[in-house]
Amino acid sequence: MDAADLARWTRFATKGGIGKCTAVQDCIAESPEDLMFLKDDQIVVLMQLPNQAGWFLGYCEGVVGRFQGAHVHFHSKLKRPIMTKRASSSAPTLASTSAANSPVPPGTPSPRVSL
Repeated sequence: MDAADLARWTRFATKGGIGKCTAVQDCIAESPEDLMFLKDDQIVVLMQLPNQAGWFLGYCEGVVGRFQGAHVHFHSKLKRPIMTKRASSSAPTLASTSAANSPVPPGTPSPRVSL
Protein backbone atom coordinates (compact mmCIF):
# COMPACT_ATOMS: atom_id res chain seq x y z
CA MET A 1 0.00 0.00 0.00
CA ASP A 2 1.50 3.34 -0.97
CA ALA A 3 1.60 6.42 1.25
CA ALA A 4 -1.34 8.15 -0.47
CA ASP A 5 -3.61 5.10 -0.01
CA LEU A 6 -2.51 4.76 3.59
CA ALA A 7 -3.35 8.41 4.25
CA ARG A 8 -6.82 8.01 2.66
CA TRP A 9 -7.61 4.88 4.70
CA THR A 10 -6.38 6.55 7.89
CA ARG A 11 -8.66 9.56 7.27
CA PHE A 12 -11.58 7.21 6.59
CA ALA A 13 -10.83 5.34 9.83
CA THR A 14 -10.96 8.57 11.85
CA LYS A 15 -14.49 9.07 10.47
CA GLY A 16 -15.53 5.61 11.69
CA GLY A 17 -15.10 3.55 8.51
CA ILE A 18 -18.06 1.28 7.74
CA GLY A 19 -18.26 -0.12 11.27
CA LYS A 20 -16.39 -1.30 14.32
CA CYS A 21 -15.49 -4.63 15.85
CA THR A 22 -13.67 -6.06 18.85
CA ALA A 23 -11.00 -8.75 18.64
CA VAL A 24 -12.06 -12.01 20.31
CA GLN A 25 -8.54 -13.45 20.16
CA ASP A 26 -4.94 -12.42 19.55
CA CYS A 27 -4.03 -12.39 15.87
CA ILE A 28 -0.43 -12.37 14.67
CA ALA A 29 0.21 -10.96 11.19
CA GLU A 30 1.43 -13.70 8.86
CA SER A 31 2.19 -11.37 5.94
CA PRO A 32 2.89 -7.64 5.52
CA GLU A 33 -0.74 -7.05 4.44
CA ASP A 34 -2.21 -8.58 7.63
CA LEU A 35 -3.40 -6.59 10.64
CA MET A 36 -1.99 -7.65 14.00
CA PHE A 37 -4.15 -7.17 17.09
CA LEU A 38 -4.68 -8.46 20.61
CA LYS A 39 -7.84 -9.75 22.25
CA ASP A 40 -10.24 -6.89 23.13
CA ASP A 41 -8.58 -4.42 20.73
CA GLN A 42 -11.04 -2.13 18.92
CA ILE A 43 -10.79 -2.28 15.11
CA VAL A 44 -12.36 0.17 12.67
CA VAL A 45 -13.63 -1.76 9.63
CA LEU A 46 -12.73 0.02 6.39
CA MET A 47 -14.11 -2.40 3.80
CA GLN A 48 -14.95 -6.02 3.07
CA LEU A 49 -12.33 -7.34 0.67
CA PRO A 50 -13.73 -8.33 -2.73
CA ASN A 51 -13.25 -11.95 -3.83
CA GLN A 52 -12.03 -12.92 -0.33
CA ALA A 53 -14.99 -14.19 1.67
CA GLY A 54 -14.70 -13.39 5.36
CA TRP A 55 -11.74 -11.00 4.99
CA PHE A 56 -11.85 -7.29 5.82
CA LEU A 57 -9.57 -4.26 5.71
CA GLY A 58 -9.27 -2.60 9.10
CA TYR A 59 -7.49 0.01 11.18
CA CYS A 60 -6.08 -0.68 14.64
CA GLU A 61 -3.48 1.22 16.67
CA GLY A 62 -2.44 3.35 13.69
CA VAL A 63 -2.00 0.40 11.32
CA VAL A 64 -4.09 -0.54 8.26
CA GLY A 65 -4.26 -4.21 7.27
CA ARG A 66 -6.50 -7.15 6.44
CA PHE A 67 -8.05 -9.51 8.98
CA GLN A 68 -10.47 -12.43 9.12
CA GLY A 69 -13.99 -11.77 10.32
CA ALA A 70 -13.86 -14.99 12.37
CA HIS A 71 -11.33 -13.37 14.73
CA VAL A 72 -13.60 -10.46 15.73
CA HIS A 73 -17.05 -9.61 17.05
CA PHE A 74 -18.83 -6.97 14.94
CA HIS A 75 -20.68 -4.34 17.00
CA SER A 76 -23.47 -3.92 14.46
CA LYS A 77 -24.29 -4.47 10.83
CA LEU A 78 -21.65 -2.86 8.60
CA LYS A 79 -22.62 0.24 6.62
CA ARG A 80 -22.66 0.12 2.87
CA PRO A 81 -19.68 2.02 1.51
CA ILE A 82 -20.49 5.02 -0.64
CA MET A 83 -18.10 5.38 -3.52
CA THR A 84 -17.56 8.98 -4.57
CA LYS A 85 -15.43 10.22 -7.38
CA ARG A 86 -13.07 13.05 -6.58
CA ALA A 87 -12.16 15.69 -9.11
CA SER A 88 -8.83 14.81 -10.64
CA SER A 89 -6.01 17.21 -11.24
CA SER A 90 -6.25 16.44 -14.96
CA ALA A 91 -9.82 17.74 -15.16
CA PRO A 92 -10.25 20.47 -17.75
CA THR A 93 -10.13 24.01 -16.41
CA LEU A 94 -12.68 26.72 -17.13
CA ALA A 95 -10.28 28.41 -19.56
CA SER A 96 -9.68 25.24 -21.55
CA THR A 97 -13.37 24.31 -21.70
CA SER A 98 -14.46 27.80 -22.74
CA ALA A 99 -11.77 27.86 -25.43
CA ALA A 100 -12.87 24.45 -26.67
CA ASN A 101 -16.49 25.65 -26.94
CA SER A 102 -15.62 28.96 -28.60
CA PRO A 103 -16.75 29.47 -32.20
CA VAL A 104 -13.51 31.40 -32.89
CA PRO A 105 -10.60 29.17 -33.94
CA PRO A 106 -7.60 29.20 -31.61
CA GLY A 107 -4.96 31.80 -32.50
CA THR A 108 -7.51 34.16 -34.04
CA PRO A 109 -7.39 37.63 -32.43
CA SER A 110 -10.56 38.39 -30.51
CA PRO A 111 -12.70 41.19 -31.91
CA ARG A 112 -12.67 44.45 -29.96
CA VAL A 113 -15.95 45.96 -29.00
CA SER A 114 -16.16 49.74 -28.61
CA LEU A 115 -18.80 51.39 -26.55
